[in-house]
Amino acid sequence: MRKPALLLAIFTSALLLASGLFAGMPHPFSAAYPDPARFADDIAAFAAADAQTPPPADATLCIGSSSMRMWHPTIARDLAPLAVIPRGFGGSTMYDVLHFAPRIVLPYRPRTILLYEGDNDIDFGVTPADFMAAFRAFVDLVHLELPETRIFVVSIKASGARWAKWPVMQEANGMLRAECGADSSLTFIDVATPLLGDDGLPHEEFYLPDRLHLAAGGYEVWSKAIAEVLLGGE
Repeated sequence: MRKPALLLAIFTSALLLASGLFAGMPHPFSAAYPDPARFADDIAAFAAADAQTPPPADATLCIGSSSMRMWHPTIARDLAPLAVIPRGFGGSTMYDVLHFAPRIVLPYRPRTILLYEGDNDIDFGVTPADFMAAFRAFVDLVHLELPETRIFVVSIKASGARWAKWPVMQEANGMLRAECGADSSLTFIDVATPLLGDDGLPHEEFYLPDRLHLAAGGYEVWSKAIAEVLLGGE
């Protein structure tokens, strides 16, 4: 756990970031991160959905990039009997999740968080160290207000489209695994290994023609790997 003064600084900064008061100002993470403002419409849509149908209390918040967003149609069924709040937004990064956490994480007061980020971070050129800095800030922000919330961290998946960056993604996965191993409130879920064949390459049949996003068969593998850990940890 970080020092209280640092936690307070992280929380205050995140609130200012979410309010737009820091717009255009540098942040303490990688300059490779794009402006979170590109997701203004997505976040507004989540707020509108919440106003129309309040999300369940004490639920599992499922947040992350397009791999999480494209799971929305079946995620409630795949993770039953858990109550879930699907909040994937395609193209997002760890910094985007941190930035919008005061609006689409903390208000839900989730019992658990299922998080998938890193795929786009590495593709944007963010180093594993900078990705981890954003991840740690997110964890600290959540646990400052919600100390009992457990966070299940989904590993970065391999894909044919980003195969050249897989060694860097593996480095980031190793750092995520180590961080989770040192904190009982965090759990690492390996979805990369079951998507690889005996030759160490991604199973092409698990992916859409873009060779990046998961097809139905890929989500069957993904769902099984995640449900075994998430449901087992409940």
